[in-house]
Amino acid sequence: MALDSHRVLVTGASGLIGRALVSSLKLRGVEAVSLVRGTPAGRDQIQWDPARPLAPDSVSGFDAVVHLAGETVVGRWTNAKRAKIRDSRVTGTRTLAHALAKAAKRPRVLITSSAIGYYGDRGDDVLNEKSASGTGFLADVCREWEAASQPAADAGIRTVQIRTGVVLSAEGGALKKMLPPFRMGIGGRLGSGRQWMSWIHIQDMVGAIHHAMKTDLLQGPVNCVAPKPVTNAEFTETLAGVLKRPAVFPVPAFAIQTLFGQMGEEVLLASQRVEPARLVTSGYPFQCSELRKALENVLQG
Repeated sequence: MALDSHRVLVTGASGLIGRALVSSLKLRGVEAVSLVRGTPAGRDQIQWDPARPLAPDSVSGFDAVVHLAGETVVGRWTNAKRAKIRDSRVTGTRTLAHALAKAAKRPRVLITSSAIGYYGDRGDDVLNEKSASGTGFLADVCREWEAASQPAADAGIRTVQIRTGVVLSAEGGALKKMLPPFRMGIGGRLGSGRQWMSWIHIQDMVGAIHHAMKTDLLQGPVNCVAPKPVTNAEFTETLAGVLKRPAVFPVPAFAIQTLFGQMGEEVLLASQRVEPARLVTSGYPFQCSELRKALENVLQG
């Protein structure tokens, strides 16, 4: 039975995906309420501290909950940064899951964010939701992150973990950071360029969340990536072509490792060739399956 969502609770509503999702929900006439860490600015916001217990009454009565909050992984991973990345995801998810499990009126579905970093650096292996987890800091975090939603699942709430790839949007994320050098004609591949990039257009990212909300058969991990991943070299060439600029300034792997350390190795140089098996088999209709068309839509649309 499809979920008729009239009230949806969202965390991370100020982030790239959260902003697009909330806008989409409101366009559909859905009441979107945000959990925020600061002082609420209106009736559509509820204050919470992810590190402290959350009152079950404050999250009762929602049809669906979408949990997107988490510390950015961008930046050199000091011990303090690693702790923020892990705690913001694992502790925050566990806090929310426990509150929802105890709510008088529980949601029918909880959608929690995860990432394809779950798979680690896997070379040319084709990965789907049944593939084993990889190694590394991000893989460890993703395993704990996904497991933290278990209290909600144990309470009978359908729980979905969306493993997100590189989200293409001119409003933020990785693409926005790439655009200045590429527009100046000084962009280039990262390292060898042979590493696979699994991407998704922001419209499909939001569409996949809507699909997960209404598709009762979807539960557990769901890869939110387009059906056709590309290598970094192909991504670079395509982006430069759309911008009508050259891309002849590659960034050597050692430079990335020197500048960013472990973050550079696990985020910029890691290879993840991921397929959206569960989205495809459950009938999600991708709007942007081809990289060139997706980039043209984002940059020129």
